[in-house]
Amino acid sequence: MNESSYPLAWPSAWPRTEPRRRRRALFGSKPSASERIRKLTMADAAARLQGELDRLGASHPVLSSNLALRLDGRPRADASEPGDPGAAVYFTLKGHRVVLACDRWTRVADNVAAIAAHIEALRGIERWGVGTIEQAFRGYLALEDFSSGAPWRRVLGIAGDARPAIAEIESRFRALALRRHPDRGGSHAAMAELNAALADARRELGEAR
Repeated sequence: MNESSYPLAWPSAWPRTEPRRRRRALFGSKPSASERIRKLTMADAAARLQGELDRLGASHPVLSSNLALRLDGRPRADASEPGDPGAAVYFTLKGHRVVLACDRWTRVADNVAAIAAHIEALRGIERWGVGTIEQAFRGYLALEDFSSGAPWRRVLGIAGDARPAIAEIESRFRALALRRHPDRGGSHAAMAELNAALADARRELGEAR
């Protein structure tokens, strides 16, 4: 995935699964002839989701979960499984902001893989000539974005209209993250706004990852 957001920004209109009803999933990595099915890693799940979004023609995807992030905005490799394993992906499709979310499974990676599988199934709709992708995604329009919508320059404290270097943007992000991160005395809302600002800055500056 190009961008990640922490903590989880669950869409307000999307129902939650009760923790006692969550189940283990079988979204394992495909084994070779000599291997057993391995537990799906977050990196593999994110790559699977990105592939489906690319085939869908989606743009500007942001994956949100409660997996802790490094200061550069990437999920930490050593992050432990959070108590809330939900995942949500926000992206743009045909000019509309769309959100898909899942928390049915007990691991974040499996919920991400479930979203990817859902997109794969929806892409099959057009093959049969009965409906369109636009119709299929009409019910998934994001009622609100995961961010506050505040301009990234203001959030990151970048003054003026000059084009800043991406190194400056990331330096500002790291400095602010030290104060805004919930583990450092900040809040989930403040960190979500900061992650959104970094994603918006990278897109505008042509540095999307």
